[in-house]
Amino acid sequence: MAEKPRVALIAHDKKKIDLIMFVREHVDVFRECTLFATSTTGNILREKVKLELTSFKSGPLGGDLQIGALIANDEIDFVIFLRDPLTAQPHEPDVSALLRVCDVHNKPLATNLATAEALVMEIRRFLKLSDIGEE
Repeated sequence: MAEKPRVALIAHDKKKIDLIMFVREHVDVFRECTLFATSTTGNILREKVKLELTSFKSGPLGGDLQIGALIANDEIDFVIFLRDPLTAQPHEPDVSALLRVCDVHNKPLATNLATAEALVMEIRRFLKLSDIGEE
């Protein structure tokens, strides 16, 4: 793993607010990471949470595949992709490809808030940041 954890942040439209709230809750962790995002998600995180990150195209325009290429090249360590399982996505093959590349390259992947919490705990441990309230 790189000196700083490299984290991809992605969210389907109906999950963007959840991602913003989650990132705000753990902003101390995310500020210590190198962040990547698809276009719309990245723009919202820049505006609402004031994070520095590298953005790619939006998911339907190939952004999921761009992030997948980084994973395949071992340039991303963790992926948080809050998916909307109840809405059909026009770029579902790209989403499936991204999930598959995480599995092939053994990259931790969170697709909901519960697994995202577990990933942040692991990133926090890597960074040696203590949780609020811990001594």
